Amino acid sequence: MPASIVNISEEKGEKFTGFLALPDSGSGPGIVVIQEIFGVNFVMREVCHTLAAQGYVAICPDLFWSLEPSVELCDKTDGEWAKAFDFYKKFNVDQGISDLDITIKYLRSHSACTGKIGAVGYCLGGKLAYLMATRTNVDCSVGYYGVGIGDDLDESTNIKFPHMQHVAEEDQFVPKEEQQKIIKGLSSIEGVTVHSYPGVDHAFARINGAHYDQKSSDLANSRTSDFFNEHLT
Repeated sequence: MPASIVNISEEKGEKFTGFLALPDSGSGPGIVVIQEIFGVNFVMREVCHTLAAQGYVAICPDLFWSLEPSVELCDKTDGEWAKAFDFYKKFNVDQGISDLDITIKYLRSHSACTGKIGAVGYCLGGKLAYLMATRTNVDCSVGYYGVGIGDDLDESTNIKFPHMQHVAEEDQFVPKEEQQKIIKGLSSIEGVTVHSYPGVDHAFARINGAHYDQKSSDLANSRTSDFFNEHLT
């Protein structure tokens, strides 16, 4: 499947790129893939390729561009973890949502995109997927083990399009008390679905990651696939 680095925006002082993967058919609905704290790395590119194989036009924007363009880290060394957490601490969420909104506009105007746009994010991206549901006109969105959602639950009433969250019950970065707060806060919002996965830690869907759990990952990915098929095709 064709893939390339593309320029998403070069206006108003913003110059950032994204990894774009196209389906073999050459066209399809769009999906914005939202990075973890490790940048647009191999894992995120593989997510794009997987979505392209399912018939979507998938793009993962470089959200750390204003801190350091083209960041590509992994979860295998303490040094890279430290650098990833440093980026996370410095990251401006409002700027990130603005960049994601620009990415939606880019994808909607792309000749390969047939119309509707979804989003899927992991970790940091899981929270941003939630905020895309509250602040943008994305047609649907999915978050995996989003960190920090509990701080922004007051925005949940702004959700107008379908949204799904996958929660890891043993998430070391999201205490159980916050998980329950998220589940309770979102359960009353029309169009929002929250799935909890017992016995798994943060990043259970990151293949080859320290906490990868194939059973839970396959179930979450199947639910995500059905969700996108329902709302985008």
